[in-house]
Parts: sequence; structure tokens; C-alpha cells
Amino acid sequence: MTTRALVLGGGGPVGIAWESGLIAGFAQAGVDLSQADFIMGTSAGSFVGARLALGADPKTLADPVLRETQAGRAPSGGAPAALGPLVALMAEARGGKRNPAEVRAEIGAFALHAETMDEDAFLATFGRSFAGQTAWPARDFACTAVDAEDGGFRLWTAHAGAPLDRAVASSCSVPGVYPPVTIDGRRYIDGGMRSSTNADLAAGYDLVVIVAVRLGDETEIGRLTQAQLEAEVDSLQEGGASVVVIGPDDGSLAALGPNLMDFTRRPDAARAGLAQAAGQAEILKGVWG
Repeated sequence: MTTRALVLGGGGPVGIAWESGLIAGFAQAGVDLSQADFIMGTSAGSFVGARLALGADPKTLADPVLRETQAGRAPSGGAPAALGPLVALMAEARGGKRNPAEVRAEIGAFALHAETMDEDAFLATFGRSFAGQTAWPARDFACTAVDAEDGGFRLWTAHAGAPLDRAVASSCSVPGVYPPVTIDGRRYIDGGMRSSTNADLAAGYDLVVIVAVRLGDETEIGRLTQAQLEAEVDSLQEGGASVVVIGPDDGSLAALGPNLMDFTRRPDAARAGLAQAAGQAEILKGVWG
């Protein structure tokens, strides 16, 4: 029997909307990605993946986003810190010239000193779907985070002892925008600081479907992110897996826009995901079954 993994990459609030629309569109066309044997999410993907693992109907996954007003909703709290230093450090962590954990610790220091809403406010407003949801789903689900103090990478699972809501929030804690999240006395930040997808952690499955919100562009961070994804795919294939990477088509790219933290783009991003899935479902159906 073929074992299947679904890997959902990072991409901010706009990425959550697009991934939700994409998965809903596939489900409406008869391709139910929620039936994966293993679901793993990073940042935006942790939010979407947790909803799926908890039993949300994939066909209606995008409905809450589609009901949002075009004005959207912005994060509460102070204005986000200037993110230029963060992008530079992310590129350095992916560049391989220094120990990545050392660079991620510097990203963590940036996050710990940034002026954002406080942690309690973040947890109170983060994802109404997870308010007080401490128990993990019965489905095999994992999400990623990075220790803000030492840059160590953490894969949260049902056996790791972290409350689900805090684990998912930590994976979504974009440095400089949201506060690091405390779990067992440690502070954690966005798992995308290691990789936008962390797809290499899906090793051992026969089929791995990777949803990547951002594929390579002409920026340095874009090129390095693409190279990292390609290396992860190579690693999975060398281990015997069949790998499918789904990224935004032209319509989705236009809907996503350049700023994945722009809440006003969420309804359009969800609609673009739905439309893209409708056009690609027959191809994926032949692989997913």
C-alpha cells in the first residue's frame, strides 16, 4: 500500500488563504489531500495542516477566508519591525557559509528584541480555530519551529509534549512581526527560518506532495529558497519517494502579491487557489489516487 505525505510550506496570512483555497479546490474536484498518512506544516502550512488533521472538511477549508471583507484584518499591536535584517539573515542561513543554527540564533535574537504585540495577545488572537486547542489530533501531524535562543530546529509532534495551539503558533511566529512563543520555558519562532518547506522531514513515505507558496524568484533569498527546495526533493527521491511540488500558477502569483503579510489579499488568494486546483485536479488525481 502506497504511503502518502502532505507537506505544506510557509507563506504568511496570504499563504494560509491560498493553501486553503488550493486544498478546498482539489477536494471539490475529488482529490482529498487531507487523507495523507502524514501531514507536516511550516508556518502558514502548520495552520492549514493542523486544521486538516483536526478534521476540518477540506471542501470548505477556504470558506472562513472567503467570508472576510476585502479590507481584511491586520495584526493587532505595534507596527512590524523593519524586516530587511531578517531577510538578510535568512539568506545567510540558507547560503551555507556559516553554521545555519548560529545564524538562526541571530534571527532569534532579532525576534526576541523586536517590538511586537505581547505573547498573550498573540495567543489570544491567533487562529480562532485553535483557541484553547491543546490536544493533538489523532491523525499523524507535525509542525516545525526554531529555538529563538540557540537556533536549534524543533519538530513538534503529538509526542513532544507541547500544547497544539502553542506549537502551531510558534511555527507561525514570524520574527519581527509576532512574538516568540514560550513552550516549556523556551521561546520559539517560525520554522521557516530553517526552510520554507522542511520537506526532507517527510522521508520514508512513498509519495510526497509539497505545496510551496513561494518558488524561486530573482532575489537572493528567492534563489536560495529554490535551491533548498530542490535539494529536499532530491533527498526524498534518492530515498525512493515520488515527489510532486505544487506552486502558484500565474493567476495565483498575481493574487498572492509581493507581501504575504498583506491581509487584504487573503480573499483573492483563496479564490485563486480554488481556481488553480480546478485546473490541475485531474493531473494530481492520477498521482494521489
